[in-house]
Amino acid sequence: MRAFAVAQPEALAEAVALLAREPAARLLAGGTDLIIGLRDGSIQTPVVIDVKRIRELDASIADADGGLVLGARTAMTEIAADPRIRARYTALAEGAAVVGSVQIRNRATLAGNICNASPAADTTPALLVFAATVAVRGPRGERRIPIDDVFVSSGLTTIRHDEIVTRIELPPVPGRVGSTHVRRTRRRGHDLASVTIAVAVLESGETRLAYGSVGPRPLLGVDTTGVLADPAASDAACLRIFDELFADAAPSVGSIRASPEYRLAMLRVLGLRAVATARARLDATT
Repeated sequence: MRAFAVAQPEALAEAVALLAREPAARLLAGGTDLIIGLRDGSIQTPVVIDVKRIRELDASIADADGGLVLGARTAMTEIAADPRIRARYTALAEGAAVVGSVQIRNRATLAGNICNASPAADTTPALLVFAATVAVRGPRGERRIPIDDVFVSSGLTTIRHDEIVTRIELPPVPGRVGSTHVRRTRRRGHDLASVTIAVAVLESGETRLAYGSVGPRPLLGVDTTGVLADPAASDAACLRIFDELFADAAPSVGSIRASPEYRLAMLRVLGLRAVATARARLDATT
């Protein structure tokens, strides 16, 4: 591990100024990915900016105009346990509940999961399904980025080097909804997913489906035909819709976790399971 300085600003403006002065600086909130990278040398930086003392950044989950606002330091454990998220944004709670180990979930933040931009991240498909917005602050002020506009490729986002995530906004759920998060891993326990899917079936008949680990970034597809939301729809009819929704899946040939053929096959298998679960949960809501 190479030597680096540590800064502990207490105000957001101070942290933004530090980032502007040092483009190679890295932010520390949960640190579950950063610490590993610093130790193995894959991440090198002259300064780590610890944001845990910044008063404008917190770990709250607050109601806001029918939706929820999650503070930048909200950890996975808090998301998985929050009754409002479990009831209205179930897929997000389920995604957060399988991130790493218990110890990791107690430290890892949702904002960090977004900024890390791993195609295999467990929370990002659910954020896409629920049309989340990421608020960031930089030298030019605040901007709000729709989650689908955040991801570019593995490890790369549209968040600028001198911007800091301040909150994640979940909009109100339009009426009743049933949602779920499913994943496929090589083994039980703590492993990155070979395929990740989040599905939300709305009472309007629209189905929103997002998937990851099968390309350089997570992707969102929307079925407005009503087929996926229809409990009477056959598997064959659903698979025809999947052919369109999964058209942009492009698994890496060099991955050690699963072959492209296996991932594409499991997309369809997990898609059918996730849609069935989301439908059943929609039917169970009142």
